[in-house]
Amino acid sequence: MDKMFCMQCEQTAGGKACTNAGACGKTPNTARLQDELTGALVTAARRNADVPDNLLLESLFATLTNVNFDDGALENLIKKVGQPFYDLYKVRDADEDTRSMKTLLLLGVRGLSAYAYHALTLHYDIAEITGFIRKALSAIGEPDYGLNELLPLVMECGKVNLDALELLDKANSESFGVPAPTTVSRGIEPGAFIVISGHDLNDLKLLLEQSAGKGVNIYTHGEMLPAHAYPELKKHPHLKGNFGTAWQNQQNEFDGVPAAFLFTTNCLMPPKPSYADRVFTTAAVGYPGLKHIGEDKDFTPVISKALELGGYSEPKKGGTYTTGFGHSAVLSLADTVIDAVKNGAIRRFFLVGGCDGAKPGRNYFTEFVKQTPGDTIILTLACGKYRFNDLDLGAIGGIPRILDMGQCNDAYSAVKVALALADAFDCGVNDLPLTLVLSWYEQKAVSILLSLLYLGIKNIRLGPSLPSFISPNVLNYLVENFGIKPITTPEADLADMLKK
Repeated sequence: MDKMFCMQCEQTAGGKACTNAGACGKTPNTARLQDELTGALVTAARRNADVPDNLLLESLFATLTNVNFDDGALENLIKKVGQPFYDLYKVRDADEDTRSMKTLLLLGVRGLSAYAYHALTLHYDIAEITGFIRKALSAIGEPDYGLNELLPLVMECGKVNLDALELLDKANSESFGVPAPTTVSRGIEPGAFIVISGHDLNDLKLLLEQSAGKGVNIYTHGEMLPAHAYPELKKHPHLKGNFGTAWQNQQNEFDGVPAAFLFTTNCLMPPKPSYADRVFTTAAVGYPGLKHIGEDKDFTPVISKALELGGYSEPKKGGTYTTGFGHSAVLSLADTVIDAVKNGAIRRFFLVGGCDGAKPGRNYFTEFVKQTPGDTIILTLACGKYRFNDLDLGAIGGIPRILDMGQCNDAYSAVKVALALADAFDCGVNDLPLTLVLSWYEQKAVSILLSLLYLGIKNIRLGPSLPSFISPNVLNYLVENFGIKPITTPEADLADMLKK
């Protein structure tokens, strides 16, 4: 028998499933505990058991790829849920189309839980969101449900995820100010420093407040790069710049670095022994042997470790990134953009965004952006942008050709801009000179895709490969109704897109 069965991410073994060990680094026992935790939540939903919102969201978040590898932490969450677990392997026994839809719903709900978790952290009301999550979990355990019952729930997951993204956009803007275009240094100054990774802006705010005046500089990593655009965060003078690139490179980029590292959410790679002593986790993130910062959010150990290590004695030079083109910034340029489209200065927009990863084939997104014509604009978000956000593609009428709209958590910005442009041109979104070219890796990307499908957005290019959990019949439905296409080559795809 298989030691484990996990097919929830894009890097799953052989494009089918990880059965001996996770491509992410998780062990079969960790995979089993994550299944048991999910199964306990399914049972709780079917029994209407009282599982508080914070426990529900943290538990689901802990089952996402590259979040929690700590078996003890997972066992503790299972005890807190306190329900016998529904055996998720029963889903595997269903016909392949039902299995496909239930898996799509489950992974969508897992992604949704992450966005709702961030809104809850900022004390916003997520009751309607968790109400749907419970309904969806209950449906996953319903033996008589088939495509007719599951398809509406999958579409509803897209709607509710869009609601969660909108709520999180509001929560972030009201808590940290409206993001504005900001140039971010990639160099490292001499002296002690902390690198903060993940997505949680509130954890960064707390770290900045606790480290103020302590002689420690703070640098962002991965999906935290857009934090520099928020007024309430960038007002701290010791928030200095961005360290490194996307999550999958951390084992090389962190090796031998004399700094402390704090992970607030996904994506954590199993740390090498050479730097494991300086990695800290908090919230839903966990790894055996790493120091975990609990609910008190006292980051003193992180600060102390950074001071102990001392940082570099000489500056490390680097270039810059530009971020902060959220919907407020882009829509402030709406008149300029509309005029540029009407007079032919801008021929097409490409939204090239999503998750990055280590699997071969992701250089497609670099080459695609490099080959886009000079009269096109690239909107981007999430960590996939590290494939090309250091390119200098110039500008059109003062508008940079690459506009970084933020984290995957900021996907609502892209939706709002698309809807506003459609309104300005008095057409549907699918009639805009806009093409979506998306990379995916894990469950948050699945939930965003469901939101785009809920909005009726068609002809999305998806890569580097299609999800392994989608059955041929379900894939055919998505192709026929939404025109989803796998990426091929940058040259062929660009030629096809520019015909329209």
